Amino acid sequence: MTLAFFCLGSLSLLGQLDSAVSEKDRKEWIDWIYAQQVLPDPEDLDKSRYTCGFKGSSWAGHSYDPQATSTKYDPNDTASIPNTYTALANLLLLGDDLSRVNTKAIATMLKHLQQEDGSYAPTYGSSETDIRFVFCACVISHILDDWSGVDIDRATAFIRNSQSYENAMGQSPEGEAHGGSTFCGVAALTLMGKLKEGLVDRDELIKWCLARQISGFQGRPNKKEDTCYCFWIGGALQNLGAFHLVNDANLRSFLMSTQTIRGGFGKDSESPPDVLHSYMGLATLSLMKEPGLTELDTALNIPIAGVNHLRKLRGHQ
Repeated sequence: MTLAFFCLGSLSLLGQLDSAVSEKDRKEWIDWIYAQQVLPDPEDLDKSRYTCGFKGSSWAGHSYDPQATSTKYDPNDTASIPNTYTALANLLLLGDDLSRVNTKAIATMLKHLQQEDGSYAPTYGSSETDIRFVFCACVISHILDDWSGVDIDRATAFIRNSQSYENAMGQSPEGEAHGGSTFCGVAALTLMGKLKEGLVDRDELIKWCLARQISGFQGRPNKKEDTCYCFWIGGALQNLGAFHLVNDANLRSFLMSTQTIRGGFGKDSESPPDVLHSYMGLATLSLMKEPGLTELDTALNIPIAGVNHLRKLRGHQ
């Protein structure tokens, strides 16, 4: 599901999604996404209601059935918050009306997976909880226009507590400040409308982000620059209203060096291309308003075509 998002998102940023995807493929891909939706099981509501949402694929459990509109509850093959986020993003990019999404079941799942400290577990039964899943939960809630699965005050407190002495964000309290975690925290606060309340020191956070630029951006001090962190930190700066302080010429030079003769972007000039870094490279260039690329909503991390489709579904022009 997430690899599909990187592909569809990249095509959308390039303005090629409509021309590159046939109506037949579009329909079949939408059906495949819905076939990964886990719905409440009437025979086991107590447990199954906590596992709803979308899975990443059918490989881990039930075989894909083209006629299926959802997948059965299986305690060993549950939905997850990250895959629910990318599934919804994919549906928007493909122009679906979201009519088959079980919003109530997903909101119930989110509410159950939020922890006492405000963080989220990615899936039922997981011991892993951190700021990444807070971000994903916020995007899901925004897309579905249902925030009943998010205790906003607790989520805001968790993000604030995850800021280190450097005033950037780790994955959880007392963790090392990290570019990806910082993007997730800032984006989540933006979506919740809590950017002012959730930041310990906005100016120092901006300084930390800007200090990560070498030519491209590194994710942490003393690390090498990497294409994906160009977006994670660039996106955080955009959400903070400070992307204009980035050295565009150096950043573009680094990104151009990570392209290969096979197309796409690698993590650096010596690495082969992959779909994650290709999307991140294009997303960063979109922030820089590269000619030929479409815009991106950096709080949602969804290309503007998908965001405009969501607005249309809600009756906004």
